[in-house]
Amino acid sequence: MQPSRQGGIIGMITERDTEHIGQLADIAIHREELASFTSRFNEILEYFDLLDQVEVVEEVEERAYNILREDEVTPSLSQEEALSNAPGNEDGFFKAPRVM
Repeated sequence: MQPSRQGGIIGMITERDTEHIGQLADIAIHREELASFTSRFNEILEYFDLLDQVEVVEEVEERAYNILREDEVTPSLSQEEALSNAPGNEDGFFKAPRVM
């Protein structure tokens, strides 16, 4: 694979590239899966090439995308109401199973 002038990739991922990617990711890719994975990698790269062709509008009207608003205090659930459907609580907090 070689970089193109625009920074993309010229050519396709080969089965050897797929094996190398599998080794880097510590994923065992079996011989019978190699062609399928290689095809999928190439499809992904085609999508990236397609995205590279999309024109980006640099100047966007700020207020059209400004989703921030002033904070407003509104009524909410009490602590007891919030904990009423919890499977477990302790000292006024939700209690969840320990995860290790």
